[in-house]
Order: sequence, then structure tokens, then C-alpha cells
Amino acid sequence: MQDEFCRPPGIVVTRDDIPIVKRGVRMMNKEIFGVFGDRDEFERFRSDREFDDVVTSDIATVGIRDTGLGIPGRSASYSGERGSCIIWGEAYPNKRGWSEPARWLLEQYEKKGKEAIEALNGSYLAFIEHEGDAVVLTDPIRSWECFYTDGPGVRVFGSDAAEVAKTIDNPTMRRQSVGEFLHMGVVLGNKTLFHELHRTSFDGYLTRDEVGELDRFVYNEQKMDYASELADRMQRAIRRRSRQPGRKGLLLSAGYDSRTLLSQFPEIEHCYTVGVPDAQEVKVARRLAKQYGVNHTTLVTNDRYIVPGEEKVRDTNGIKESIHIHHAGYNSDIEVDTMYHGLLFDTLLRGFGQKRKEFELLGKRIPLKQMEMDPDPVEASFDNFGYLPDKSRFIAEQYTDDLDAANEFVSDAIANEFDRCWERTDSIQNALSLFSISNQPTIPFRTHLADNYLESFIAADTELLEWHLQTPPEYRSTATFIRAIRQLDTDIFRHRPPDRPYMSTLLSEMERFARRKLPFVKNFEPAWPDRKLVYDRYNLDQRLFPEYESIHELPPRHKLRINDMVGWVGQCSETVVSPIDVLHLPTDDNEVDEIRSEH
Repeated sequence: MQDEFCRPPGIVVTRDDIPIVKRGVRMMNKEIFGVFGDRDEFERFRSDREFDDVVTSDIATVGIRDTGLGIPGRSASYSGERGSCIIWGEAYPNKRGWSEPARWLLEQYEKKGKEAIEALNGSYLAFIEHEGDAVVLTDPIRSWECFYTDGPGVRVFGSDAAEVAKTIDNPTMRRQSVGEFLHMGVVLGNKTLFHELHRTSFDGYLTRDEVGELDRFVYNEQKMDYASELADRMQRAIRRRSRQPGRKGLLLSAGYDSRTLLSQFPEIEHCYTVGVPDAQEVKVARRLAKQYGVNHTTLVTNDRYIVPGEEKVRDTNGIKESIHIHHAGYNSDIEVDTMYHGLLFDTLLRGFGQKRKEFELLGKRIPLKQMEMDPDPVEASFDNFGYLPDKSRFIAEQYTDDLDAANEFVSDAIANEFDRCWERTDSIQNALSLFSISNQPTIPFRTHLADNYLESFIAADTELLEWHLQTPPEYRSTATFIRAIRQLDTDIFRHRPPDRPYMSTLLSEMERFARRKLPFVKNFEPAWPDRKLVYDRYNLDQRLFPEYESIHELPPRHKLRINDMVGWVGQCSETVVSPIDVLHLPTDDNEVDEIRSEH
């Protein structure tokens, strides 16, 4: 049973010089991997038999593996006399490029250079080689990461951080990244857990000797009917993704986002909700599925919900925590080919990350519709990530006597990274949104889905991104979103979310307070199962850290983060690291200065 959990390969390592016994690690089902070099350079690291197609030239060689290769709207590959092109992920060119999207993109690149990528809609990485030039480009919000290293003497890049990291002879842990992962559950910016491994910039590109940014994702507010425009754009974005093959499914909650997709995708055959059958969230999700005539399955919460298995940790890429992959343990129970989800609808379309005015009601802070005029970006960003001040203070006590060390560390990390946002906006509220989008901690959720199904990232549609960039922060709100989806379906709120019984936030919060105080009245239940309860019920301390009793005293969320880091490093390098090592990697001043110099 031990091998099904993510621990360092073969044996548990300690601070002593103990040799590591490597074990076989599953490759991701879908991957793009390349080198800025010829075929011989490529074969130093990988075999072409690992890929469905390999395009090669004297300046770059790239392999692609994807079950969706050649399906309209999915990955595509082309190689000819004038160059080569690979589109990996989900991409929708204009109508003229629909039948041969990779060839079409290469032809556009001949005419426009890097600007050609502006005409490609979707969630993707694109590689183009033409007349001695080779470039890798991300989509506008870097919904797929491109990792790269110059460690082996040639620039290597790819979508799977572990495979790129394996080409580095002696990777070294980056203390700043370990601290960010430990306290926030995310490594900020373009860093990874290793000094030698990097990420292509947000809205960016990568060449043999350059890493740069494009200007697709820049705020430019416009006047329009925001709700109607959003409704029309959502409808088109959904229609673009309705042609996926096979049986279609949806990860369904009782909230606003996934029910919108359910109401607009008549092709969906099956919905899945993680939880226990009698939970309020599951009951409402079941009613929604019945309302739209779709089969529903409850993925019952047990140890599969929380155990960070090898596949689950691999999908974090060592930069985000695995806890967000709620469905990871249930692949055997999901019987669809294409899977839809509403990830980032809240961030891009409903203003998650922005800071609104609040007032205190009976000891609880209630958000208002009005925007905060001059919020502190650090404090406003605390809640957008997995930073838990009291718990992090306890973690910091393990490696320092400074009781405020964790708060100072997180504040400095956010402030340093937040400075990048001003190049794309001059508004504090837009900068808060951009900071949240460019460092989104929930991305492993879609990474796992995309690796196991034909997945559509609807929120990354170009038209919806344009709506986000053109809409003032005060209109990027739940109220605008509700008006929009009511235009799509007037009956969409027949069954209300269990924790929002009224359209008014104030009234819903007042009932929440009353339920907490009144006897014999049941409280609103949280949307997700209690992680601590599940962690303790299935004795994960003994299953994950049997040799490290001192780790057992830490909060469950942080223990899982430690396991994610130790497990990911163990999958891709010979670096000796243990849970205790991770806890005792405080940031030093030299590395803070190094991070600042990168800006």
C-alpha cells in the first residue's frame, strides 16, 4: 500500500548521506517537450517513441503526446518546407484555419511574427519554427505553464516540470519558493522549487536565448452593456467547445459557475459532485442535474478525496498544492470522454481577487457592492491564496523565534511579485485581479482533468478575456454575472445555492448568522468536505509521515503541502530532501535580493 502515496522514491531520505533508490514514475498522458537543438540533442533526453509526433530542424526539436491530436479544437502538428508548428492543448483558430490549425498558424507567423498568436483562441502552448527562428508562446493567461532550463547546456522546455527538471544534473532547492509553497500553497511569479528550473512569463514567449512578454492581456476599459455582452460571449464560448467527441461530463457544484455550463450544454450526459450524499451542496447539485435531465453521480468523500497520490502530486508541477484536485482519486468512477468545468469563472468574470468595501455585522465582515478606493494590495491578496495566518505562525515557530516571521515573509513575497502587475494596468483593483490570475493556485485542478480527459477551459476563451479586460472592476461582479446568466436561462435559479438562499448578499449573511446562533437550526454547510476531519479519519499522519512524529503536530493543510514538495522533488531528481528539510529551509536575505533583481 505504501507506493500508492507520494513519498520520496524507494526509501525515505534524511539529512544523512543516504543513497536514493529511484523507482519508475508515470509520465503524464499528455505532454509537449522540446530542445533548442537538433534531433541528436533531443535524444540525449528523450526517445521519439514516447511521443505521437516529433517535428525537427537544426535549431529546435519538439515532441508532442496527446490523445486529442488531430481532433478539431485540440492539439495539432505540421511540418513542411517553410517550417514547422505544434499547437498543444485546446485551440480555436479563425474559420480559415479550422481544418489545419498548425499550418494556418505557421502561415500567419510568416506574415506577422509573434503577433500571429493573437488570432489563436484557447488554452495552449504553441511552438513555431520558421527561417532559422524558433519560439514557444503561451496563451494570454498562461493557463498552461512552459517550464525551461539551461542546466544541461542546451535550453530544454516542456509542459511537465518533472520531465524538464530531470535534465538538470544537480538541481538545488530555492528557499524562497519552498517558503511560498509552505505558507501560501503556491510558488509566485516565474519561479519553481529549483533554482535551475524556470517558467515562461505570463502572457509570454520563449526562444533559444530570450524570455519575454507579449501585450495581449492589458486592461483597457470600455463602455458597453456589460451583462448582455457577457451573456453573448459566454454563449459563443460554450458553442465553440460543444463539438468535443465522446460522452460528455461536467464537474458540478451547487454554485453559479458550473450550473451555467449545465444550462447551456445540452450535450452533457453526466454530472459529478464530490461530497457525501446527504450534504446540502450535493443535494442541490443533484436537483440541478434532474432539472436539466442529466444523470448525476456523487463521488463520495473518503481517503481518495485527500490522499496525495503520485499522479496527483505530479500534476502540481511543484508550484501549486494538490488539495485543489478534488476529483483526482475518482478516475475509475468517471465514465466520460470529455469533461467540462467552470474553473476561473469567479476570478475572471465575478471579481474574485478585487477588494470591495466591507462592514461589520454581528461580528462578521460583509462585503458591499462598492469598491475599496485604495486597498493595501498585500492585505487584499492574503485571502486569495491558501495563507492561514494563525496556522502559518505555528509553522514558523518550527524554524525561527520571530513570532511574526510568517506574516512578514508572505507580505514581502506578495509585495515583490505585485510590482509586475503595473506594466499591464494603472488601477489597483485591476492589478489585484491580474495578480490573482497570474498566480492562480487552483490550476492543478484542470491539469489533472486535461491529462485524463478531453477538457475545455471555457474561462480562457479570448472573448471572455477581452470582456474581463474591457470591463471596469465595479462591473466585474457576481451581480453582473447573475444578470448575464439569467439572460441565458430564466429558470437557472430554480434551486438556489444552499449558502446563498437570497439574491441579496446581506440577507444571506444575516440568515447565516442566525443559523449559527439559534438553537435547533442547522448551519449552512461548507461547499467542500472538512479537510482536517478527512485527514484525521484516514490516519494520514501514519500513512504519509510514519518516521516523522514531529511533523504530526502541524496543521493538515501544511502537512499536505510538505508532502507535495517532497513527493514532487522525489519524482524528478536525486536531490536528498525530507519533510524535516523542507521545514528548515527559511529564506535568507541573499535570495530575497536575487528575487527582487529578477524584476
